[in-house]
Amino acid sequence: MPELAQTETTARKPKLDLKMYGPAIALVILCIIGFSLNSAFLSEGNITNLLTRSAFIGIIAVGATFVITSGGIDLSVGSMAAAIAGIMIILMNALVDILGTGVLTVVVGAGCAVLLGALAGLANGLLTTKGKIEAFIVTLGTMGIFRSLVTYFADGGTLSLNFDIRGTYRPVYYDSLLGVPYPVWVFAVVAVAGWLLMNRTTFGRYCTAIGSNEHVAQYSAINVNKIKTWTYVIQGLCVALATVIYVPRLGSASSSTGVLWELEAIAAVIIGGTVLKGGYGRIGGTIFGALILTTIGNILNFTDVVSNYLNGTMQGLIIIIAVWLQRADWGKPKD
Repeated sequence: MPELAQTETTARKPKLDLKMYGPAIALVILCIIGFSLNSAFLSEGNITNLLTRSAFIGIIAVGATFVITSGGIDLSVGSMAAAIAGIMIILMNALVDILGTGVLTVVVGAGCAVLLGALAGLANGLLTTKGKIEAFIVTLGTMGIFRSLVTYFADGGTLSLNFDIRGTYRPVYYDSLLGVPYPVWVFAVVAVAGWLLMNRTTFGRYCTAIGSNEHVAQYSAINVNKIKTWTYVIQGLCVALATVIYVPRLGSASSSTGVLWELEAIAAVIIGGTVLKGGYGRIGGTIFGALILTTIGNILNFTDVVSNYLNGTMQGLIIIIAVWLQRADWGKPKD
């Protein structure tokens, strides 16, 4: 009897859910490591910079969470951002003679960027659903298309924003509200909206159902093609928003803009606990995933132990390890 009671007590003992709390724990550990390497890591300036740089990938990763949860993948986000940035800059430069270099020109350019993002996402979605082509192939193809477009528009060089417009547009990245940079506010709004959409609407439940079993979802009267297409549209909109707040940082676009953003976005999603094969997505985890990636890059800047040029290597390893941990079925009883 005592042994039975002890067994029941052990069975009832709460276990730490690593899938739920793992990303937060990892971020805390990274912050401790960063502070131990350099006390300036936790300075106000560095934390502000870290959060601002997390905003770009974080916003894109929120959109990627919907795509991956529904069983898809989008490899074109970095190239899409480059193409949107290039067209946005060309348009704003062309509007100088018509609208001047004021806020209106920036607003029109930003509106164009959002429209382009939605259309690019719609194209990816329709080719995947109506065209019946694997998402990997579709987005691999559009990745090449978008990247070549910005290279063509820039004639192999760099597209630069008009200097006067840059002065008007610059505050979008560099200014703040209540001490918090505007990109971080945008990231917060997108994260909250994404969380509500994923966890408090039928759309989010449908994404999960489709990712779990697409055929069962169809038999349950879910319009699978419509939902999956919308996930790519959401992804495109998130890419456009990230681009809008990224362009004033450098005021230019080239073939190197957005390189490896798709890797970082997918890594943030997977680190956050979203299952790569679909069926389970966590917006909150994705936010922590984006912060973890940026923190790793930030720590590499503080130490000479690992070259900052190996940041991509670190991200690739993180993706592999995160997927392996997902498939390892920790905590499940063995046969």
